[in-house]
Amino acid sequence: MMKPTRLDMTAADAERPTHADANHPRIPKEKVGVLIANLGTPDATDYWSMRRYLGEFLSDQRVIDYPRWKWQPILQAIVLTVRPFKSGAAYRTIWNNEQDESPLMTITKDQVSAISAALASKFGDSVMVDYCMRYGNPSTRSKVEALAAQGCTKILFFPLYPQYAGATTATANDAFFRALMDENWQPAARTVPPYFDEPKYIDALAASIERSYSAADKTPDILICSYHGLPERYLKEGGDPYHCQCHKTTRLLKERLGWADDKIMTTFQSKFGPEDWLQPYTVEEVARQAEVGNKSIAVCAPAFSADCIETLEEINEEIKESFEEAGGEDFLYVPCLNDDPMHIEALVDVIEQNLAGWL
Repeated sequence: MMKPTRLDMTAADAERPTHADANHPRIPKEKVGVLIANLGTPDATDYWSMRRYLGEFLSDQRVIDYPRWKWQPILQAIVLTVRPFKSGAAYRTIWNNEQDESPLMTITKDQVSAISAALASKFGDSVMVDYCMRYGNPSTRSKVEALAAQGCTKILFFPLYPQYAGATTATANDAFFRALMDENWQPAARTVPPYFDEPKYIDALAASIERSYSAADKTPDILICSYHGLPERYLKEGGDPYHCQCHKTTRLLKERLGWADDKIMTTFQSKFGPEDWLQPYTVEEVARQAEVGNKSIAVCAPAFSADCIETLEEINEEIKESFEEAGGEDFLYVPCLNDDPMHIEALVDVIEQNLAGWL
């Protein structure tokens, strides 16, 4: 099937250019596209759906940077033989059965709907908002093609990762740039930089913590800010700024809340493989907190813009279990910002900053 182009559109706003002859194809009105990107999700929880998704994810050399000749045999023969069963079982515990999709997909749709409404109230139909996933569906390529075909001569690409990492932000941008390479009539493009220190983002985080603490039966002894991990080597050898930006996020959150240093800390989760990753590891640190007497803790995940397998299953089940097995008593998970109005306001503010001069 041929991909859509601006020259074969039948959109209501399509018209012939001024002074063009009657045979000239109609072209849709010029618009600005905003393409929201997140990590991705399997299409279903069965073995083959999980294998396709994990195969794409774990074949990305931004994520696993071992030489392909060394990594692919291990991935194909061992990892993708076993891991899809385990991952599928984990996804089934959180799956949105009503809509038959992962929570990340549901939340992303809600976020995009809210962002689209906010931008439409300011700019009318001159801005189009859509979403894509780095791995799985809808693909970045398919959405770039669709936006370009609908008249978007400019596209702002927004990976929803507050902190920059090569394994998240950069690989999302890579997919965007590759999609642009296949466009004959290529839109102008911008990418959104990390927004971990944007005041409205920090305000939204702080407000979510305050709400959760107010609703809790007991005030937690400490807040664990759990960020997705990366191999230490990416920081030490590659200069990835992720580690520093995570720590700064926690510091800004602490200052906004007006808390003492011993009431909040930074940890890292989701270790994969044998080498050392950024530490302390969340799963170990929550157990240590219980052992030293902090029997009531809260955990939030500031690196995630939407609740997903790493928060709903890993934090709320595996990490919680580690805390309780070490003697912990009260475990409070603070949900991601998702489509909270303060979060949407913060994201819209970032988008408007990066659309400057285009509208």
